[in-house]
Amino acid sequence: MSHNFETQAVRIQTERSQFSEHSTPLYLTSSFVFEDAEDMRASFAEEKQRNLYSRFSNPNTTEFVDKIVVMEGAEAGYAFATGMAAVFSTFAALLNSGDHIVSSRSVFGSTHSLFTKYLPKWNIETSYFKVNEVDKVEALIQPNTKIIYAESPTNPAVDILDLELLAAIAKKHNLLLVIDNCFATPYLQNPIKFGADLVIHSATKLIDGQGRVLGGVTVGKADLIKEIYLFSRNTGPAMSPFNAWVLSKSLETLALRVEKHCENAIKVAQFLEEHPKVNFVKYPFLKSHPQYEVAKKQMRLGGNIVAFEIKGGVEAGRKFLDAIKLCSLSANLGDSRTIVTHPSSTTHSKLSLEDRLEVSITDGLVRCSVGLEFVEDIINDLKQALESV
Repeated sequence: MSHNFETQAVRIQTERSQFSEHSTPLYLTSSFVFEDAEDMRASFAEEKQRNLYSRFSNPNTTEFVDKIVVMEGAEAGYAFATGMAAVFSTFAALLNSGDHIVSSRSVFGSTHSLFTKYLPKWNIETSYFKVNEVDKVEALIQPNTKIIYAESPTNPAVDILDLELLAAIAKKHNLLLVIDNCFATPYLQNPIKFGADLVIHSATKLIDGQGRVLGGVTVGKADLIKEIYLFSRNTGPAMSPFNAWVLSKSLETLALRVEKHCENAIKVAQFLEEHPKVNFVKYPFLKSHPQYEVAKKQMRLGGNIVAFEIKGGVEAGRKFLDAIKLCSLSANLGDSRTIVTHPSSTTHSKLSLEDRLEVSITDGLVRCSVGLEFVEDIINDLKQALESV
């Protein structure tokens, strides 16, 4: 019998102990024991499926991965200590020296550093395309290109890329399409349905949803995940059983939480769009968003991130942050608490203005991760902070 998203999130359970717990217990163990020498031999020869060592697998991480696999419509997956561990391990496992990546320029700052500072050490190069220039992707493809990579929605400017279009390009050129689905979560968007081969999440964000633990996960085609698993089994970026247990429980309320996040976010976006001190607002489900039609095609709702530009540039952005009273000033997102960040003076301050503008980060841009507070309280805090600018 097939079940809906919410039921799967609550009911998928890997195993119970002899005590028949209703809620999955914690399996805080580094290793597992064997019945005899033959059991141990057969297990390490992978003639039977079982837990050997928690760096490889653990009942808690297995349950978390199983849920994400079902939610994303994937075949298999592997859980990591952080979202960036998932990003790095995915590329490190699948690429060889001399390979090439084509990526959207609008990617998370650490991913950009990975592409420009670290992968080149192993002779792996990246070519970028702008989010509004997907028509130029094919021109960037080289004989040694292996992967097309993108985030959608993007961080921090909430741009949307057409996943179906990227998948068509990848398929035409026999490339892998890897999509970071962190901002959308499996509840709002399923890139595999649009042709992606692999989907990556920073589970630290909306999947946890309460700012408690770090985690990452990659899901997709089984043959690709096997390579990622073997790489990770040997290099050790595995998720801890405790974090997996927390994140698996978090998935039980993901739909409820994300629905409320989105309900609040659209109201915040509509308020900001009418404010005289705001130049523009970008939210996927606002009709003013440049990729509104694409967002409506591939997302269930618009997500919890609202990007907006305050009139007055960097100084106005700093004044705005200083005037915030209720919302949190943090570099995180996807928390139950509303968080505001001014990228130009904080997270992206080391980039040149030209580099920031390439990824739609203007001097006055603010990223608001809309939380679960009463929405009028969020709006009132933003309102009084804008009045001080």
